[in-house]
Amino acid sequence: MENQSEIFDLMVVGGGINGVGIALDAAGRGLRVSLCEMNDLGAATSSNSSKLIHGGLRYLEHYEFRLVREALAEREVLLNKAPHIMWPMRFRLPHQPHLRPAWMIRIGLFLYDNLSKLKTLTGSAGIKFDASSPLVKEIKKGFEYSDAWVDDARLVVLNAVAAKEKGASIHTHTRCVHAERKADLWHITLEDQITGTQQVCKARALVNATGPWVAGFFNDALAEQAPKQIRMVKGSHIVVPKLHDQPEAYILQNEDGRIVFVIPYEEEFSLVGTTDEDYIGAPEKSRISDAEIDYLIAISNSHFKHKISRDDIVHTFSGVRPLIDDDSTDAQTVTRDYSFEVDNPDGAAPLISVFGGKITTYRKLAESLVDKITDFFPNMGGSWTQNAPLPGGEFDGPYQLKLDLRIAFPWLPYSIISRYVRCYGTLSYAILQNANSIDSLGRHFGAGLYEKEVDYLVTQEWARTTDDIIWRRTKLGLFLQADGIKDLASYLAAMDEAKTVSTQSQVA
Repeated sequence: MENQSEIFDLMVVGGGINGVGIALDAAGRGLRVSLCEMNDLGAATSSNSSKLIHGGLRYLEHYEFRLVREALAEREVLLNKAPHIMWPMRFRLPHQPHLRPAWMIRIGLFLYDNLSKLKTLTGSAGIKFDASSPLVKEIKKGFEYSDAWVDDARLVVLNAVAAKEKGASIHTHTRCVHAERKADLWHITLEDQITGTQQVCKARALVNATGPWVAGFFNDALAEQAPKQIRMVKGSHIVVPKLHDQPEAYILQNEDGRIVFVIPYEEEFSLVGTTDEDYIGAPEKSRISDAEIDYLIAISNSHFKHKISRDDIVHTFSGVRPLIDDDSTDAQTVTRDYSFEVDNPDGAAPLISVFGGKITTYRKLAESLVDKITDFFPNMGGSWTQNAPLPGGEFDGPYQLKLDLRIAFPWLPYSIISRYVRCYGTLSYAILQNANSIDSLGRHFGAGLYEKEVDYLVTQEWARTTDDIIWRRTKLGLFLQADGIKDLASYLAAMDEAKTVSTQSQVA
């Protein structure tokens, strides 16, 4: 927890992608920043996306040209910042005459290619499907275009790591239960969600980046009415054994106007989603429904030769997207844009609230928000994040990094090297520091997860629970056996107990 006498420039509430992005940008400009997150980093919306960095091809239908242009530009920026956790992906769009007409798709793809300069990605093209296609024989032609894949949860964590490196204080499992203005300062009560202890800290400005909780935060912590409401839209996904062996993703048009992605996932699986439906209730309780499962299975089976059923599903997840309520009639047409509300009545300590947004534009959102508070902090530095790599991203290409790791650690199985490069990039060296054999990695929990990696995730990346490690820091939950997960839980519990004893000894 914070030192009660310390005064921060900025307190950011919310450890999703927008919150950590804001904390990083502000800390890098010289502000004293603290961030609190009531659960794990990225535990809600930011780890339950379709794992895409994209301009939003379908947003063109709703004339959101500025949003698409900004997102396409950010796509290029992010690919250069974090080559370990994101990379280009080719998308195939099967065409069927009874859906969106071919001329409309061609115009949309032309705009998609030209709203931003293509630097690392290939432009769109028409294609024909032959007998080797994984699609049903009735589908003869379609289109191809480029976007990018991202490990969304790791994107959140790496922004938090970078913010910490810039001096920000990051507190997970810490809830902001109350905040009130006293003259030119916010007095903020934080509660540790593990121990229940509370502490008050002070900040010159407060950022509400709580995502689906952004409106509720006003009622719960500020005891006032939210200036605007959000529309919560649930998106659900299923993970099944891979539907085909090709590297391309597919974007499927359904007769109801919605689209579903089928994306290669963790080498052995396909990720199928997303749905779009209005959601009412606690965001943390969102789950995929039977109707959503049936919907995703049906659209997949209507397009692919390889048929799936409920028995094939190995994992599901749902996320609630906090979208700006623009009075759209359908959930899928609600804007993915973002806005800020700045409140500083009579010169009081400012409150900045974030409404809406999407992963692709998180960096630009953060930059715009911090630019917006320049008047409150006239001595802070200028924008800087566009060309700064995220931790672990300081390398030219994954092939060379894999080769370097094989030379440095010849005893390490290639499957682990490959996963480390995709998760950690050059941070792999920190995990493997002082390791000289497979035995030196410690206990093996299965699926290539060793004690040394777990220790790194706990001490350097705020991991506390099995889900933190096997679903957000890695995706090893798809491969670990039940006994391995149980052993991991026991190991983490022992680490927690040892930490508690150590803390008590220091206090005594």
